[in-house]
Amino acid sequence: MELSNNQKRMLKALRSRPDETWGLDEVLAECGWDDQAHVAGAGLGLAENGLVGIEASKTTVWSLGPEGTAALENGLLEQRLWDWLEGQNTDTRSMKDLQNSEVASKQESGIGVGLLKGLGCALDKGAFVLPELTDAAIVTLVARKSFLEQCVNGAGESDLDAELLAHFRKRKGLIESTEGTTRTWSLTDAGRRLNDSTLEERLQVVQITPELLQGEEWREADFKPYDVELDAPIPAGGRPHPMMALTERIRSIFLEMGFDEIDGDFVQTAGWNMDALFIPQDHPAREMQDTFYLTNPEKIDIAQNFLDDWTAIHERGGETGSTGWGGSFSEDESKKGLLRTHTTVNTVRYLAETPDVPCRVFGIGRVFRKETLDRTHLPEFHQIEGIIMEPGASLPMLVTTLKTFYEKMGYPEVRVRPAYFPYTEPSLEVEVKWRGQWLELGGAGIFRPEVTEPLGCKWPVCAWGMGLERLAMLVLGLDDIRQLYISDLEWLRNQPLL
Repeated sequence: MELSNNQKRMLKALRSRPDETWGLDEVLAECGWDDQAHVAGAGLGLAENGLVGIEASKTTVWSLGPEGTAALENGLLEQRLWDWLEGQNTDTRSMKDLQNSEVASKQESGIGVGLLKGLGCALDKGAFVLPELTDAAIVTLVARKSFLEQCVNGAGESDLDAELLAHFRKRKGLIESTEGTTRTWSLTDAGRRLNDSTLEERLQVVQITPELLQGEEWREADFKPYDVELDAPIPAGGRPHPMMALTERIRSIFLEMGFDEIDGDFVQTAGWNMDALFIPQDHPAREMQDTFYLTNPEKIDIAQNFLDDWTAIHERGGETGSTGWGGSFSEDESKKGLLRTHTTVNTVRYLAETPDVPCRVFGIGRVFRKETLDRTHLPEFHQIEGIIMEPGASLPMLVTTLKTFYEKMGYPEVRVRPAYFPYTEPSLEVEVKWRGQWLELGGAGIFRPEVTEPLGCKWPVCAWGMGLERLAMLVLGLDDIRQLYISDLEWLRNQPLL
Protein backbone atom coordinates (compact mmCIF):
# COMPACT_ATOMS: atom_id res chain seq x y z
CA MET A 1 0.00 0.00 0.00
CA GLU A 2 1.10 3.57 -0.71
CA LEU A 3 1.16 5.79 2.39
CA SER A 4 1.73 9.54 2.42
CA ASN A 5 4.35 11.08 4.67
CA ASN A 6 1.64 12.39 7.02
CA GLN A 7 0.12 8.91 7.26
CA LYS A 8 3.53 7.39 7.98
CA ARG A 9 4.24 9.97 10.70
CA MET A 10 0.89 9.50 12.40
CA LEU A 11 1.17 5.71 12.26
CA LYS A 12 4.65 5.82 13.80
CA ALA A 13 3.28 8.03 16.59
CA LEU A 14 0.43 5.63 17.36
CA ARG A 15 2.83 2.64 17.27
CA SER A 16 4.95 4.30 20.00
CA ARG A 17 2.09 3.49 22.45
CA PRO A 18 0.19 0.79 20.55
CA ASP A 19 -2.39 -0.05 23.21
CA GLU A 20 -3.60 3.48 23.85
CA THR A 21 -6.45 5.44 22.36
CA TRP A 22 -5.22 8.77 21.05
CA GLY A 23 -7.03 12.09 21.15
CA LEU A 24 -6.51 15.02 18.81
CA ASP A 25 -4.19 17.02 21.08
CA GLU A 26 -1.98 13.99 21.71
CA VAL A 27 -1.57 13.24 18.00
CA LEU A 28 -0.81 16.89 17.21
CA ALA A 29 1.86 17.05 19.91
CA GLU A 30 3.49 13.72 19.00
CA CYS A 31 3.57 14.49 15.25
CA GLY A 32 4.68 18.11 15.67
CA TRP A 33 1.66 19.50 13.80
CA ASP A 34 -0.40 22.58 14.60
CA ASP A 35 -3.24 22.00 12.15
CA GLN A 36 -5.91 19.41 12.93
CA ALA A 37 -6.53 19.00 9.18
CA HIS A 38 -3.31 16.94 9.04
CA VAL A 39 -4.67 14.56 11.66
CA ALA A 40 -8.09 14.28 10.01
CA GLY A 41 -6.65 13.60 6.55
CA ALA A 42 -3.93 11.18 7.65
CA GLY A 43 -6.27 9.35 10.05
CA LEU A 44 -8.90 8.86 7.36
CA GLY A 45 -6.33 7.48 4.93
CA LEU A 46 -4.98 5.06 7.54
CA ALA A 47 -8.50 3.94 8.40
CA GLU A 48 -9.27 3.27 4.73
CA ASN A 49 -6.19 1.03 4.61
CA GLY A 50 -7.30 -0.82 7.75
CA LEU A 51 -4.34 0.33 9.84
CA VAL A 52 -6.20 2.56 12.30
CA GLY A 53 -9.66 2.53 13.89
CA ILE A 54 -11.59 5.77 14.38
CA GLU A 55 -14.21 6.39 17.07
CA ALA A 56 -16.37 9.48 16.63
CA SER A 57 -18.81 10.95 19.15
CA LYS A 58 -21.03 14.00 18.94
CA THR A 59 -20.34 16.68 21.52
CA THR A 60 -21.87 20.00 22.47
CA VAL A 61 -19.33 22.77 22.93
CA TRP A 62 -20.24 25.89 24.92
CA SER A 63 -18.52 29.20 24.28
CA LEU A 64 -19.08 32.82 25.27
CA GLY A 65 -21.82 34.83 23.60
CA PRO A 66 -21.53 38.61 23.10
CA GLU A 67 -22.97 39.30 26.57
CA GLY A 68 -20.59 36.76 28.10
CA THR A 69 -17.56 38.45 26.55
CA ALA A 70 -18.76 41.81 27.88
CA ALA A 71 -19.36 40.26 31.31
CA LEU A 72 -15.76 39.06 31.55
CA GLU A 73 -14.47 42.47 30.51
CA ASN A 74 -16.75 44.58 32.72
CA GLY A 75 -17.83 42.09 35.37
CA LEU A 76 -21.02 40.05 35.68
CA LEU A 77 -24.08 42.16 36.43
CA GLU A 78 -24.62 40.51 39.83
CA GLN A 79 -20.93 40.99 40.71
CA ARG A 80 -21.10 44.71 39.89
CA LEU A 81 -24.29 45.14 41.91
CA TRP A 82 -22.85 43.16 44.85
CA ASP A 83 -19.69 45.29 44.85
CA TRP A 84 -21.85 48.42 44.77
CA LEU A 85 -23.99 47.25 47.70
CA GLU A 86 -20.95 46.40 49.79
CA GLY A 87 -19.57 49.89 49.18
CA GLN A 88 -22.76 51.64 50.35
CA ASN A 89 -24.05 52.28 53.85
CA THR A 90 -27.53 51.10 54.80
CA ASP A 91 -29.04 54.51 54.01
CA THR A 92 -27.94 54.52 50.35
CA ARG A 93 -28.89 51.00 49.27
CA SER A 94 -32.35 51.80 47.91
CA MET A 95 -33.65 50.90 44.47
CA LYS A 96 -33.73 54.60 43.67
CA ASP A 97 -30.06 54.96 44.64
CA LEU A 98 -29.23 52.06 42.35
CA GLN A 99 -31.07 53.62 39.42
CA ASN A 100 -29.31 56.93 40.00
CA SER A 101 -25.90 55.26 40.06
CA GLU A 102 -23.85 54.39 36.99
CA VAL A 103 -23.29 50.78 38.02
CA ALA A 104 -26.18 49.52 35.87
CA SER A 105 -28.67 50.82 33.32
CA LYS A 106 -32.39 51.04 34.09
CA GLN A 107 -33.01 47.82 32.16
CA GLU A 108 -30.19 46.04 34.00
CA SER A 109 -31.48 47.25 37.37
CA GLY A 110 -34.70 45.29 37.01
CA ILE A 111 -32.83 42.12 35.98
CA GLY A 112 -30.25 42.69 38.69
CA VAL A 113 -32.85 42.66 41.49
CA GLY A 114 -33.73 39.09 40.65
CA LEU A 115 -30.06 38.09 40.52
CA LEU A 116 -29.39 39.69 43.91
CA LYS A 117 -32.34 37.88 45.44
CA GLY A 118 -30.84 34.63 44.14
CA LEU A 119 -27.69 35.49 46.10
CA GLY A 120 -29.68 35.94 49.33
CA CYS A 121 -30.28 39.71 49.22
CA ALA A 122 -33.70 41.06 50.19
CA LEU A 123 -35.68 44.24 49.54
CA ASP A 124 -37.12 45.88 52.65
CA LYS A 125 -39.26 48.96 51.97
CA GLY A 126 -37.36 49.66 48.77
CA ALA A 127 -33.91 49.17 50.32
CA PHE A 128 -31.52 46.27 49.71
CA VAL A 129 -30.47 44.13 52.67
CA LEU A 130 -27.37 41.93 52.37
CA PRO A 131 -27.57 38.39 53.77
CA GLU A 132 -26.16 37.83 57.25
CA LEU A 133 -23.67 35.30 55.91
CA THR A 134 -22.06 36.49 52.68
CA ASP A 135 -19.60 33.64 52.17
CA ALA A 136 -22.05 31.53 50.15
CA ALA A 137 -22.86 34.45 47.83
CA ILE A 138 -19.17 35.20 47.28
CA VAL A 139 -18.46 31.54 46.47
CA THR A 140 -21.32 31.59 43.92
CA LEU A 141 -20.01 34.77 42.28
CA VAL A 142 -16.49 33.33 41.98
CA ALA A 143 -17.86 30.08 40.54
CA ARG A 144 -19.92 31.94 37.95
CA LYS A 145 -16.93 33.98 36.81
CA SER A 146 -14.80 30.84 36.65
CA PHE A 147 -17.49 29.15 34.53
CA LEU A 148 -17.38 31.97 31.97
CA GLU A 149 -13.58 31.85 31.88
CA GLN A 150 -13.83 28.12 31.19
CA CYS A 151 -15.97 28.89 28.11
CA VAL A 152 -13.55 31.43 26.59
CA ASN A 153 -11.99 28.89 24.21
CA GLY A 154 -14.99 26.57 24.16
CA ALA A 155 -15.67 23.75 26.59
CA GLY A 156 -17.39 20.42 26.16
CA GLU A 157 -20.69 20.02 27.95
CA SER A 158 -19.41 17.08 29.99
CA ASP A 159 -16.54 19.24 31.33
CA LEU A 160 -18.84 21.95 32.70
CA ASP A 161 -20.70 22.13 36.00
CA ALA A 162 -24.27 21.06 35.24
CA GLU A 163 -25.90 23.44 37.73
CA LEU A 164 -24.01 26.48 36.46
CA LEU A 165 -24.68 25.46 32.86
CA ALA A 166 -28.41 25.31 33.59
CA HIS A 167 -28.19 28.77 35.22
CA PHE A 168 -26.40 30.46 32.30
CA ARG A 169 -28.54 28.79 29.64
CA LYS A 170 -31.48 30.75 31.05
CA ARG A 171 -29.65 34.06 30.64
CA LYS A 172 -29.72 35.58 27.18
CA GLY A 173 -26.49 36.04 25.24
CA LEU A 174 -24.00 34.91 27.90
CA ILE A 175 -23.17 31.52 26.43
CA GLU A 176 -23.95 29.78 23.15
CA SER A 177 -23.57 26.22 21.95
CA THR A 178 -22.24 24.54 18.83
CA GLU A 179 -22.43 20.90 17.89
CA GLY A 180 -19.08 19.22 17.32
CA THR A 181 -17.55 15.83 16.76
CA THR A 182 -14.80 14.36 18.91
CA ARG A 183 -12.63 11.66 17.31
CA THR A 184 -10.11 9.25 18.77
CA TRP A 185 -7.68 6.98 16.96
CA SER A 186 -6.30 3.55 17.87
CA LEU A 187 -4.13 0.99 16.11
CA THR A 188 -5.60 -2.10 14.51
CA ASP A 189 -3.80 -5.45 14.39
CA ALA A 190 -2.71 -4.67 10.83
CA GLY A 191 -1.23 -1.37 12.02
CA ARG A 192 0.75 -3.14 14.73
CA ARG A 193 2.14 -5.78 12.32
CA LEU A 194 3.34 -3.31 9.68
CA ASN A 195 7.11 -3.35 9.10
CA ASP A 196 8.97 -0.28 10.39
CA SER A 197 10.93 -0.03 7.14
CA THR A 198 7.76 0.95 5.27
CA LEU A 199 7.30 4.02 7.50
CA GLU A 200 10.39 5.92 6.39
CA GLU A 201 9.36 9.39 5.21
CA ARG A 202 10.53 10.23 1.68
CA LEU A 203 10.14 13.20 -0.62
CA GLN A 204 6.83 12.82 -2.42
CA VAL A 205 6.44 14.61 -5.75
CA VAL A 206 2.96 15.73 -6.71
CA GLN A 207 3.95 18.14 -9.47
CA ILE A 208 7.06 18.19 -11.64
CA THR A 209 8.54 21.67 -11.86
CA PRO A 210 11.72 23.06 -13.47
CA GLU A 211 13.05 23.86 -9.99
CA LEU A 212 12.63 20.21 -8.93
CA LEU A 213 14.53 18.90 -11.95
CA GLN A 214 17.44 21.28 -11.36
CA GLY A 215 18.38 19.37 -8.20
CA GLU A 216 19.07 15.71 -7.45
CA GLU A 217 16.43 15.04 -4.77
CA TRP A 218 13.87 13.84 -7.30
CA ARG A 219 16.00 10.76 -8.04
CA GLU A 220 15.22 9.35 -4.58
CA ALA A 221 11.67 10.74 -4.38
CA ASP A 222 8.34 8.94 -4.59
CA PHE A 223 6.09 10.17 -7.41
CA LYS A 224 2.38 10.32 -6.68
CA PRO A 225 0.55 8.00 -9.10
CA TYR A 226 -2.14 9.44 -11.37
CA ASP A 227 -5.21 7.63 -12.67
CA VAL A 228 -5.46 8.94 -16.22
CA GLU A 229 -8.84 7.25 -16.67
CA LEU A 230 -10.59 9.35 -14.03
CA ASP A 231 -13.13 11.89 -15.29
CA ALA A 232 -11.83 15.44 -15.22
CA PRO A 233 -13.86 17.89 -13.13
CA ILE A 234 -16.20 20.14 -15.06
CA PRO A 235 -15.29 23.78 -14.33
CA ALA A 236 -18.25 25.71 -12.92
CA GLY A 237 -17.26 29.26 -13.75
CA GLY A 238 -19.50 32.29 -13.49
CA ARG A 239 -21.86 33.16 -16.30
CA PRO A 240 -24.65 35.71 -16.81
CA HIS A 241 -28.21 34.78 -15.88
CA PRO A 242 -30.26 33.96 -19.03
CA MET A 243 -32.47 37.02 -18.42
CA MET A 244 -29.43 39.29 -18.25
CA ALA A 245 -27.95 37.71 -21.36
CA LEU A 246 -31.22 38.06 -23.27
CA THR A 247 -31.56 41.70 -22.20
CA GLU A 248 -28.08 42.46 -23.50
CA ARG A 249 -28.84 40.66 -26.76
CA ILE A 250 -32.04 42.71 -27.28
CA ARG A 251 -30.23 45.91 -26.35
CA SER A 252 -27.47 45.24 -28.89
CA ILE A 253 -30.02 44.54 -31.67
CA PHE A 254 -31.88 47.82 -31.14
CA LEU A 255 -28.62 49.78 -30.90
CA GLU A 256 -27.47 48.11 -34.10
CA MET A 257 -30.73 49.23 -35.76
CA GLY A 258 -29.99 52.85 -34.87
CA PHE A 259 -32.13 53.28 -31.74
CA ASP A 260 -31.17 55.10 -28.53
CA GLU A 261 -31.97 53.68 -25.09
CA ILE A 262 -34.07 55.54 -22.49
CA ASP A 263 -35.11 54.74 -18.94
CA GLY A 264 -37.48 56.06 -16.27
CA ASP A 265 -38.56 55.81 -12.65
CA PHE A 266 -40.60 52.96 -11.15
CA VAL A 267 -42.80 55.42 -9.26
CA GLN A 268 -45.12 57.39 -11.54
CA THR A 269 -48.44 59.20 -11.42
CA ALA A 270 -51.71 57.84 -12.73
CA GLY A 271 -51.68 60.85 -15.05
CA TRP A 272 -48.50 59.93 -16.89
CA ASN A 273 -49.08 56.19 -16.58
CA MET A 274 -52.70 56.21 -17.85
CA ASP A 275 -54.29 59.63 -18.54
CA ALA A 276 -51.53 60.60 -20.99
CA LEU A 277 -52.30 57.39 -22.91
CA PHE A 278 -56.01 58.22 -23.17
CA ILE A 279 -56.99 55.39 -20.84
CA PRO A 280 -60.36 56.42 -19.31
CA GLN A 281 -60.37 57.08 -15.57
CA ASP A 282 -63.05 54.45 -15.01
CA HIS A 283 -61.15 51.76 -16.94
CA PRO A 284 -61.06 48.42 -15.02
CA ALA A 285 -57.26 48.20 -15.36
CA ARG A 286 -56.94 51.28 -13.15
CA GLU A 287 -58.63 49.63 -10.19
CA MET A 288 -56.71 48.34 -7.18
CA GLN A 289 -56.86 44.75 -8.38
CA ASP A 290 -54.61 45.57 -11.36
CA THR A 291 -52.48 48.48 -10.15
CA PHE A 292 -50.22 48.97 -7.14
CA TYR A 293 -51.20 52.39 -5.77
CA LEU A 294 -48.92 53.93 -3.16
CA THR A 295 -49.53 55.47 0.25
CA ASN A 296 -46.11 57.17 0.25
CA PRO A 297 -46.14 59.20 -1.92
CA GLU A 298 -49.92 59.13 -2.16
CA LYS A 299 -50.01 62.20 -4.43
CA ILE A 300 -47.42 63.59 -6.86
CA ASP A 301 -47.72 67.02 -8.47
CA ILE A 302 -48.11 67.31 -12.26
CA ALA A 303 -47.60 70.47 -14.33
CA GLN A 304 -50.96 72.21 -14.67
CA ASN A 305 -50.70 72.60 -18.45
CA PHE A 306 -50.68 68.80 -18.84
CA LEU A 307 -53.64 68.42 -16.46
CA ASP A 308 -55.59 71.02 -18.46
CA ASP A 309 -54.78 69.31 -21.76
CA TRP A 310 -55.73 65.85 -20.44
CA THR A 311 -58.98 67.26 -19.03
CA ALA A 312 -59.90 68.66 -22.43
CA ILE A 313 -58.94 65.46 -24.23
CA HIS A 314 -60.76 63.09 -21.86
CA GLU A 315 -63.94 65.17 -21.49
CA ARG A 316 -64.48 66.35 -25.10
CA GLY A 317 -61.53 65.24 -27.27
CA GLY A 318 -59.69 68.58 -27.29
CA GLU A 319 -58.83 69.79 -30.79
CA THR A 320 -58.42 66.28 -32.24
CA GLY A 321 -61.94 65.89 -33.59
CA SER A 322 -62.58 63.14 -31.03
CA THR A 323 -65.50 63.27 -28.61
CA GLY A 324 -63.32 62.07 -25.73
CA TRP A 325 -64.73 59.84 -23.01
CA GLY A 326 -67.23 62.38 -21.66
CA GLY A 327 -67.91 62.67 -17.95
CA SER A 328 -65.74 64.63 -15.54
CA PHE A 329 -61.94 64.35 -15.45
CA SER A 330 -60.47 64.19 -11.91
CA GLU A 331 -57.14 65.90 -11.31
CA ASP A 332 -56.87 64.18 -7.91
CA GLU A 333 -57.15 60.79 -9.63
CA SER A 334 -54.44 61.87 -12.06
CA LYS A 335 -52.03 62.80 -9.25
CA LYS A 336 -52.18 59.41 -7.50
CA GLY A 337 -48.80 57.75 -6.98
CA LEU A 338 -48.33 54.21 -8.30
CA LEU A 339 -45.79 51.67 -9.51
CA ARG A 340 -45.68 51.87 -13.29
CA THR A 341 -47.76 49.22 -15.02
CA HIS A 342 -45.90 49.49 -18.34
CA THR A 343 -42.78 51.11 -19.77
CA THR A 344 -44.85 53.15 -22.25
CA VAL A 345 -44.86 55.83 -19.56
CA ASN A 346 -41.13 56.32 -20.23
CA THR A 347 -41.64 56.95 -23.95
CA VAL A 348 -44.59 59.29 -23.34
CA ARG A 349 -42.58 61.38 -20.91
CA TYR A 350 -39.67 61.39 -23.35
CA LEU A 351 -41.97 62.71 -26.09
CA ALA A 352 -43.27 65.42 -23.74
CA GLU A 353 -39.69 66.63 -23.19
CA THR A 354 -38.65 66.54 -26.88
CA PRO A 355 -41.86 66.80 -28.97
CA ASP A 356 -40.20 68.41 -32.00
CA VAL A 357 -37.02 66.30 -32.27
CA PRO A 358 -37.17 63.19 -34.54
CA CYS A 359 -36.31 60.11 -32.52
CA ARG A 360 -35.98 56.35 -32.51
CA VAL A 361 -35.77 55.17 -28.90
CA PHE A 362 -36.32 51.97 -26.91
CA GLY A 363 -36.35 50.92 -23.28
CA ILE A 364 -36.18 47.68 -21.30
CA GLY A 365 -37.57 48.02 -17.80
CA ARG A 366 -39.37 46.46 -14.86
CA VAL A 367 -43.12 46.93 -14.46
CA PHE A 368 -45.60 45.98 -11.76
CA ARG A 369 -49.15 44.63 -11.88
CA LYS A 370 -51.24 42.88 -9.27
CA GLU A 371 -51.34 39.58 -11.15
CA THR A 372 -52.12 36.15 -9.73
CA LEU A 373 -48.88 34.16 -9.71
CA ASP A 374 -49.06 31.20 -12.10
CA ARG A 375 -47.13 29.58 -14.96
CA THR A 376 -47.72 32.55 -17.32
CA HIS A 377 -48.07 35.55 -14.95
CA LEU A 378 -45.88 37.39 -12.47
CA PRO A 379 -46.67 40.52 -10.43
CA GLU A 380 -43.27 41.92 -11.39
CA PHE A 381 -41.90 41.48 -14.88
CA HIS A 382 -40.09 43.34 -17.70
CA GLN A 383 -41.25 45.03 -20.88
CA ILE A 384 -39.47 46.03 -24.07
CA GLU A 385 -40.79 49.32 -25.40
CA GLY A 386 -39.95 51.38 -28.47
CA ILE A 387 -41.14 54.34 -30.58
CA ILE A 388 -40.31 56.01 -33.86
CA MET A 389 -41.26 59.67 -34.33
CA GLU A 390 -40.09 61.27 -37.55
CA PRO A 391 -41.46 62.69 -40.83
CA GLY A 392 -43.08 59.89 -42.80
CA ALA A 393 -43.49 57.50 -39.82
CA SER A 394 -46.16 55.02 -40.87
CA LEU A 395 -47.66 51.59 -40.27
CA PRO A 396 -45.50 49.85 -42.94
CA MET A 397 -42.40 51.35 -41.28
CA LEU A 398 -43.56 49.96 -37.91
CA VAL A 399 -44.24 46.46 -39.28
CA THR A 400 -40.89 46.36 -41.10
CA THR A 401 -39.05 47.42 -37.92
CA LEU A 402 -40.68 44.67 -35.86
CA LYS A 403 -40.05 42.00 -38.50
CA THR A 404 -36.40 43.05 -38.68
CA PHE A 405 -36.07 42.83 -34.89
CA TYR A 406 -37.58 39.34 -34.65
CA GLU A 407 -35.54 38.11 -37.61
CA LYS A 408 -32.37 39.22 -35.82
CA MET A 409 -33.67 37.34 -32.76
CA GLY A 410 -33.90 34.19 -34.89
CA TYR A 411 -37.62 34.19 -35.77
CA PRO A 412 -38.00 35.09 -39.45
CA GLU A 413 -41.70 34.18 -39.67
CA VAL A 414 -43.66 37.14 -38.28
CA ARG A 415 -47.24 38.26 -38.86
CA VAL A 416 -49.46 41.04 -37.53
CA ARG A 417 -53.16 41.00 -36.78
CA PRO A 418 -55.64 43.82 -36.06
CA ALA A 419 -56.13 44.55 -32.36
CA TYR A 420 -57.46 47.22 -30.02
CA PHE A 421 -55.54 49.36 -27.53
CA PRO A 422 -56.91 52.59 -26.02
CA TYR A 423 -53.91 54.66 -27.08
CA THR A 424 -53.10 53.46 -30.64
CA GLU A 425 -55.05 53.52 -33.89
CA PRO A 426 -54.55 51.47 -35.94
CA SER A 427 -53.46 48.78 -33.46
CA LEU A 428 -51.67 45.49 -34.12
CA GLU A 429 -50.79 42.26 -32.34
CA VAL A 430 -47.42 40.81 -33.32
CA GLU A 431 -47.06 37.03 -33.64
CA VAL A 432 -44.08 34.80 -34.44
CA LYS A 433 -44.08 31.20 -35.58
CA TRP A 434 -42.57 28.78 -33.05
CA ARG A 435 -42.66 25.00 -33.32
CA GLY A 436 -45.37 25.24 -35.94
CA GLN A 437 -47.64 27.54 -33.91
CA TRP A 438 -48.26 31.28 -33.97
CA LEU A 439 -47.50 32.94 -30.62
CA GLU A 440 -48.54 36.48 -29.72
CA LEU A 441 -45.56 38.40 -28.28
CA GLY A 442 -46.66 42.03 -28.11
CA GLY A 443 -48.75 44.93 -29.27
CA ALA A 444 -48.03 47.83 -31.61
CA GLY A 445 -49.68 50.71 -33.41
CA ILE A 446 -49.70 54.45 -34.16
CA PHE A 447 -50.33 56.71 -31.16
CA ARG A 448 -53.75 58.33 -31.34
CA PRO A 449 -54.01 62.14 -31.67
CA GLU A 450 -55.53 62.12 -28.16
CA VAL A 451 -52.10 60.96 -26.93
CA THR A 452 -49.77 63.06 -29.08
CA GLU A 453 -51.61 66.39 -29.11
CA PRO A 454 -51.16 67.21 -25.36
CA LEU A 455 -47.49 66.25 -25.72
CA GLY A 456 -46.98 68.62 -28.68
CA CYS A 457 -45.65 65.88 -31.00
CA LYS A 458 -44.80 67.23 -34.46
CA TRP A 459 -44.97 63.94 -36.39
CA PRO A 460 -46.76 60.57 -36.19
CA VAL A 461 -45.46 58.18 -33.52
CA CYS A 462 -45.07 54.44 -34.17
CA ALA A 463 -45.04 52.49 -30.89
CA TRP A 464 -44.73 48.88 -29.74
CA GLY A 465 -44.28 46.88 -26.57
CA MET A 466 -43.61 43.25 -25.68
CA GLY A 467 -42.97 41.16 -22.58
CA LEU A 468 -39.35 40.19 -21.96
CA GLU A 469 -40.23 37.11 -19.87
CA ARG A 470 -42.55 35.78 -22.56
CA LEU A 471 -39.80 36.19 -25.13
CA ALA A 472 -37.37 34.47 -22.74
CA MET A 473 -39.75 31.51 -22.41
CA LEU A 474 -39.77 31.25 -26.18
CA VAL A 475 -35.99 31.47 -26.55
CA LEU A 476 -35.27 29.01 -23.69
CA GLY A 477 -38.15 26.63 -24.46
CA LEU A 478 -39.89 27.01 -21.08
CA ASP A 479 -43.56 26.44 -20.29
CA ASP A 480 -43.48 28.04 -16.81
CA ILE A 481 -42.43 31.69 -16.38
CA ARG A 482 -41.49 31.08 -12.74
CA GLN A 483 -38.54 28.93 -13.82
CA LEU A 484 -36.73 32.14 -14.84
CA TYR A 485 -36.47 33.27 -11.22
CA ILE A 486 -35.93 29.99 -9.34
CA SER A 487 -32.42 29.69 -7.86
CA ASP A 488 -31.69 26.34 -9.52
CA LEU A 489 -27.94 26.38 -10.15
CA GLU A 490 -27.98 23.11 -12.08
CA TRP A 491 -30.62 24.47 -14.46
CA LEU A 492 -28.73 27.75 -14.86
CA ARG A 493 -25.48 25.93 -15.69
CA ASN A 494 -27.20 23.93 -18.42
CA GLN A 495 -28.77 26.93 -20.17
CA PRO A 496 -27.33 27.90 -23.57
CA LEU A 497 -25.28 31.06 -23.87
CA LEU A 498 -27.46 33.70 -25.51
